[in-house]
Amino acid sequence: MSFPAHWHTRRARFVFSRRDVRGVDAPLASATKDGVSLRSDLDYGVWNPDSNITNYKLVEPDDFVIGLRSFQHGISHSAVRGLVSPAYTVLRSAGDLDPTFFKYYFRSSLLISHLANITQGIRQGQAIDIEAFQNLPVPVPELEEQRSIADFLDAETARIDKLVRLRSTQSSLIGESLAAEAVDLTGRSQIRRDGGTTESTVQLRRAAMSTQTGSTPATLYDLSGGSAPEASIPWYTPAAIDSWMSITTPEKATRRNGVPLFPADSVLITGIGESLGKVAYLDHVATGNQQLTAITPQVGVSGRFMAWQLWAAEQEIREWAQYSRIRIINNDSLKSFPIYLPSRAEQDTVVRTLDSRMARVRQITDAFLRFQRLADERRQSLITAAVTGQFDVSTAGGRNVTDGVTA
Repeated sequence: MSFPAHWHTRRARFVFSRRDVRGVDAPLASATKDGVSLRSDLDYGVWNPDSNITNYKLVEPDDFVIGLRSFQHGISHSAVRGLVSPAYTVLRSAGDLDPTFFKYYFRSSLLISHLANITQGIRQGQAIDIEAFQNLPVPVPELEEQRSIADFLDAETARIDKLVRLRSTQSSLIGESLAAEAVDLTGRSQIRRDGGTTESTVQLRRAAMSTQTGSTPATLYDLSGGSAPEASIPWYTPAAIDSWMSITTPEKATRRNGVPLFPADSVLITGIGESLGKVAYLDHVATGNQQLTAITPQVGVSGRFMAWQLWAAEQEIREWAQYSRIRIINNDSLKSFPIYLPSRAEQDTVVRTLDSRMARVRQITDAFLRFQRLADERRQSLITAAVTGQFDVSTAGGRNVTDGVTA
């Protein structure tokens, strides 16, 4: 891709210098797809293999970090002061450069494609060839134009992000509304009010024909390669359970003999770890690993109704769990969990109502996910076009650059 004729182009080594400051007292930080963040601010854990961090590198505001995933999401801009892994490369701009312009350039499709071409290794061992990076051509418009492009992208990406947040909030509220309706219609609200003392409240053992935990069989077949024989059955892990009581297409299968079978019209529940309490309805014969338990309902009890009630009770199930080194709920404790069990006719009525509501919620959720993908694509194309000079941002204010993501 060529840049505008009036833009200067320099090799990265003449625009950015490598920094390697160690032995400094600062909080731990990580390079993410959204920039460099303090680990204490992340909503997920980051593994630190060594408690000795004297070898970690200092990163300061407006530095840039090449991390282990930069070939996927670009180079991370830092707005914080912290320590990053010694495996990272820290860069600082030299001369009159606007760091916000390069924050966007380093996330452009053009730069990411360059990084992909200079990445060495395979899978988890991939790393960017820093010497090759230093020879990459970097656009350097006049400082005033850099600032104009940065200001333009700040404003327009903020507009797109605001639209995404609004749609995300709407989607979340609709999901929360369904969860509240499920709590009410399945009787969980009544159990919470009276402590489970009504005639229709029973322990799960009274409604279940069996509860069985899965296992990891000796032979598993990778379904992506189409290697499973015809007599095989799906084998699931907790990762296959989504947020909407459904179970996704399995990645692996196994033979029927020698493994516990989960019957159709059963309820799958995760019984250990951080995903404890996730629930799915199983409408076909399958099996799963040791973290999954299948609850087969008694005759006269709707498996779908039981799934709806346990889905509505996820937080209660998590609180019901026993604690040791890890959070776990075993079959015996699960069997004593209280559930509300009205007549079969009432169960079927509740299922029809909630299934109808669920279908509508899933439509809205799927629409939001499509909208989010479109917004991400629009944001990326906008950034790439602006930082490569494909359009003049000084004349872009009169058009709606968020066209296509507002519907």
